[in-house]
Amino acid sequence: MSSHLLSIDSLSRDDIDHLMRVATRMEPIAQRRKITRVLEGAVLGNLFFEASTRTRVSFHAAFCRLGGSVCDTTGFTFSSMAKGESLYDTSRVMSGYCDAIVMRHPDQGSVAEFAAATKVPVINAGDGPGEHPSQALLDFYTIDKEFALQGKTLRDAHVLMTGDLKYGRTVHSLIKLLSLYAPMRITLVAPPGLEMPSHLIERVSRRGLTVDVRESLAGDFSDVDVVYTTRIQKERFTAEMSEGFNLSRDFTVDRAFMDSRCGSSTIIMHPLPRDSRPEANDLDVDLNGDPRLAIFRQTDNGIPVRMAIFATLLGVEALIDKDLHDVPWFVPERLGVDDATF
Repeated sequence: MSSHLLSIDSLSRDDIDHLMRVATRMEPIAQRRKITRVLEGAVLGNLFFEASTRTRVSFHAAFCRLGGSVCDTTGFTFSSMAKGESLYDTSRVMSGYCDAIVMRHPDQGSVAEFAAATKVPVINAGDGPGEHPSQALLDFYTIDKEFALQGKTLRDAHVLMTGDLKYGRTVHSLIKLLSLYAPMRITLVAPPGLEMPSHLIERVSRRGLTVDVRESLAGDFSDVDVVYTTRIQKERFTAEMSEGFNLSRDFTVDRAFMDSRCGSSTIIMHPLPRDSRPEANDLDVDLNGDPRLAIFRQTDNGIPVRMAIFATLLGVEALIDKDLHDVPWFVPERLGVDDATF
């Protein structure tokens, strides 16, 4: 594994398998049963120049669970970039303060430019419509865990990706990652103008993925193992796209779609946030409480996976099992009132 995590392209299948094994070892800590302090004294710089709740707090919590401390900055307004500072200068300055840096930026390629100026490990938490490698890793970890509960394997799995496949960086990273585990089937369904970039389809097809592009969610999806849906990224639309865009209800994943067109064991995933407003036609809230809905198990899995990323990049993964203590505080058996066991 390289010194930074900027793209799924930097990871081999062996790297991913290693991170999955380390994440499994992090589960007792992430689930608040054990405590470790292997990163005590280390400082994380959490630089988010684009809106985030889950990813920012998840990285923050993961570093703290390993015993480290976190310095946060959010938005351009409160950074020196608002004064014209370059990514190069910001990178070099932050490298003097921090032992690892997580960065989100609205411009594709910006995090790689930032990382090129430092020897401190940098993790890409999203670069515009580019990639989101840690999200793909936690998505893969989730799929693997959910499959294990059903006695399934990844081989020949069928994954439906729907929603904004053009600007949705999570699906760009995930489809690259899944291509390392071919043979596998991927079905892509997107509203007009929001299709998966053709160069990604061509690339993963060469690696052995079977990719089927459809125009709608009509039809039979009973053999789909995973439905992965994404929010429409209107904030990335051009003015012309925004003016004429109207998302049809036909692209909504809701209980009616799942019950009539998918199987009883089909897993439902979403990188979140989902737009819960009725007119948004995003993943429907009528699926709340459905055991097939894995979105909150998915977000929970972000902690052990991101802990594994930090531990691996900073070289402390071998120390984890030697530095565990019991948690003394109260921890609820279930975290959400609607949590269901799959």
